[in-house]
Order: sequence, then C-alpha cells, then structure tokens
Amino acid sequence: MSQGPGDDPPEPQTHRRGRRPDLSGTFRFPRLFAGGESRKIHIAYLPGKLCIIFLPPLSLKSRRFCVPNPVSSSPDPAPPGRRRPPCSTGPNNSEQRLRYDVYPPQTRTDQELARLANVAGTQEPIYGPSAIKSVAEEAKSTPYTELTRADLKWQAMDSTCVETQSFYITTESGYAVLAQVIYSNVAGIRTTCQFNCKVFYLDGSQPHLWCSTPLHQHEFSEDMTSFYATDCAVELSEDGSFYTIKSLNDERAIVNLKVTRSAPGFHAGKTGKTLFGTDLENPWGSMRHAFWPRCAAEGTVTTKEGPIDLKGRAFFVHALQGMKPHHAAARWNFVDFQGPTYSAIMMEYTTPPSYGSTVVSVGGLAKDGQLITAGVLHKAEHTKAKEDSENDWKEPEEVKYSWSGTTSDGKAVEARLEGSLEERLDRVDVMAEVPGFVKKIVAGAAGTKPYIYQYFPRSKKLTLKLTIGDETEISEEGDLFAEATFISE
Repeated sequence: MSQGPGDDPPEPQTHRRGRRPDLSGTFRFPRLFAGGESRKIHIAYLPGKLCIIFLPPLSLKSRRFCVPNPVSSSPDPAPPGRRRPPCSTGPNNSEQRLRYDVYPPQTRTDQELARLANVAGTQEPIYGPSAIKSVAEEAKSTPYTELTRADLKWQAMDSTCVETQSFYITTESGYAVLAQVIYSNVAGIRTTCQFNCKVFYLDGSQPHLWCSTPLHQHEFSEDMTSFYATDCAVELSEDGSFYTIKSLNDERAIVNLKVTRSAPGFHAGKTGKTLFGTDLENPWGSMRHAFWPRCAAEGTVTTKEGPIDLKGRAFFVHALQGMKPHHAAARWNFVDFQGPTYSAIMMEYTTPPSYGSTVVSVGGLAKDGQLITAGVLHKAEHTKAKEDSENDWKEPEEVKYSWSGTTSDGKAVEARLEGSLEERLDRVDVMAEVPGFVKKIVAGAAGTKPYIYQYFPRSKKLTLKLTIGDETEISEEGDLFAEATFISE
C-alpha cells in the first residue's frame, strides 16, 4: 500500500474526551480489488456510521466487493431490527458510499472492541491485568535468552505496529548521538518509514541537532535482517556481530556508522514477548525488546560544521510494539549506562489502566565479552520530581535504578544507580515530531499527551554500584543517558 502525491490528510483537530477521532484522509489500496485495481478512499465518521467513500465511483464489478467492518475480519450482519443503509448511487452522484454501522460497545466482544480501538485510536475498555501476559512469566523459568542472528529479523507486520532499530552512542569527543530507523503501520492503512538522527551537544555550545526524514521505497534483505531505503541502509553483518548504518537523506546529518557488539545480546524469557488480549492464545497485541547492551562505535556524522567522530561506546535495541503505542504503554523509563568496564541498561514501561497498570521491566548488566545477568527483576524510581507547568507531568529530578539477577553459574547479582539527573538535555513533544498521519490517529485518544524527557548528567556523573556473589562491591563512574516518557494517565 502506498500513498499518492498530494494525498496527505489534513492536520488533526482537538477532540473532547470520548469523541471519535477524525480519520479523514485519502489513501490508495493497490490490492483492494481483483486485478490490482487501485482506488482512493475517504474515511469519515458520521453520526452512528463509519463512512467509506470510494473515489472515483466503483465499477459494477467492483460494487459487489464487500468491505469488512473495521472491527471484524468478515462482513458483519446488522443486528435484529437494524438495516444497513444501501449504497447511494444516484445518477448525478460522483461518489459512492459504503456505510457500516459502529454499534454500541455493549454489543461487541472484547476482541472486537480492541480491533475498533486499534483502527480508531480511541481509549480501550478496562480489561484488567488478566488481559496481559508479561514476559516476566517466561522469565520465571528462563530469565533471558542470548540472541542469534535470526533473533534480529525485522517483522514488518502488515497490521498496526511500530518497529524500531535504535543505536545510542556516547562518543569520546563529547557528544551523545542517536541513530534510528522506524517502521510504522497504522491500522493496515498506511506504512511509513523514518530515519532519525539526534546529536546532543553536551557542552551546551549550540542547540541539539534533530533530523527526522521520511524514507522512500523501503525494503528488506531476503533474510529480513537488513533494512534499505533510498539513500539509507542499516545492514547486519553475515556473522551477526556488527551493524553498519548509512544515511544520506538529510544533508544536515550524514551518517556513516559502525556498531560492533562487545558482549552477548539478549531478550528476556524465551521469546522476549509480552502479550495483550483477553484470549492470550490469540493475542491482539505484543511488545518485544532485543538488546546489545555493550558495543563499540566508530564512524562519523557529518553536519554543516563538519564531521563528528563517533568513536566511543554504544547500545543497540530492536523494539517491536505490535499494537498502537499508547495502548501498550502509558509511561516509560529508559536507562543506558556505559562505564569504562561495565554497562547497565533497562527498558521499563507501565501499561494503561486497560491492562491493569502493569509494570514490565527488561534489562541487564554486561562487560566486554560477558553478559553478567539479564532478565526482568529491575526497577526504575523517580525519587524526586517537579511538575512541568506546560503539561502537568511530574518531571524526574532524582532517580534510583536497580537491577537484580544471577550469573550463569548461579551467583546473586545486585546493582544500582542513584542520584541527580541534573538539568534535562531536552523535552520532546512527541505530537510535534511524529508524521502527520500518525499524529492524527493518536490525537484521537482521549487524554493522550506524550512527552519525552531526556537526561545526561554532566557536572556529577552517576556511579554504578555492583555486587556479584560474595565479592567486594564494585563502584564505577560512567555516562548515563536516561529518558522518562509520559503518554497518558
């Protein structure tokens, strides 16, 4: 599915709590009709209806094609006493409407309600904690699994998802850099890809550089381990030990980067997946993270001021959210600590009340050549916070991050990082950054106001305190890049 020139939907409007989002937009469905016939459609809500308008009018042959209701995989008969309005095909009517009722929630199953929320971007009902199977359940018997090359395949789902490969670099020359590819599919209607590059000038000499560029003609390698688009390539080596990342999409930040794994990669449990749904044998959503916790970086990102040397330490994460991001998580904590000898990483999220405000935390500790421990027994705490007057979120000022686990030979492992985050590096208004179409869908979810707070303590670096078995506690000062993300209450 691709979008034609000039087909961008209008900017989103503000919606009151509980109102349906405006899904108006024109899209192409190359595989909608037999023979590959393409049609543009316009989607809009009318009172009690979801109106799908085909442009130009359908042919007599196409007219017999039955568009499924968005909350059901097959045509949904009207309930007793309800009659579907016929298509309007007046002689002077240049549009042909196929209307499908959006019935009251009480007539829908949980599975159907979830599909409707997935299409419309609205809030989900309260399913409770029984509708989520955390990866922590797998981790009870298998705390973590070391990654193979096959574990790093792109899934490129054809349903709602956001899939990313992100590389975080702390350079020896005094910069923090993010390079990231995003694959996003909204309700199976439109797929977009984006390359992001952010350069943090840690000395404050100039504003941070943020480049976010739409990618065109994306494709994957035959084995799905490498990503390609016009003027962009993210390739995994044959032996699975390093990535090369190259982007010429934005002259403000030309990226030529190599990230080499220094310690084994992992995901939590056997599969790394947390599942969402009232029937967990057939889940309607999922979340997975796969990590390289400690890496070496080399290369450059060339800005208008010249090349920036990227030699330093790095961290890589491949993430897949197999559902709308604001349905999967209401808030996040992200931790990337890189010291001379040790690395400590964590990805923690809290689900919305729909799934019982369940906390899922995945992370690990590594050093060169060794994964010390990994799993789900970790915790991120904001020990001191202040209210952000712009959005009412409580921005963290001081934190405590803790890790627990065992080594491969059964020794207990405990680690912690605590202290001040200092003045934030940046505050990202997500709705100001994402592509317009994604923004339009997310804006329809009542109460959704996503912000990312980014930190890198510089005046006083934080110290990792690590204990392994009966050994003396190890203390190591290092660089911390941290994020606190707030999406919904």
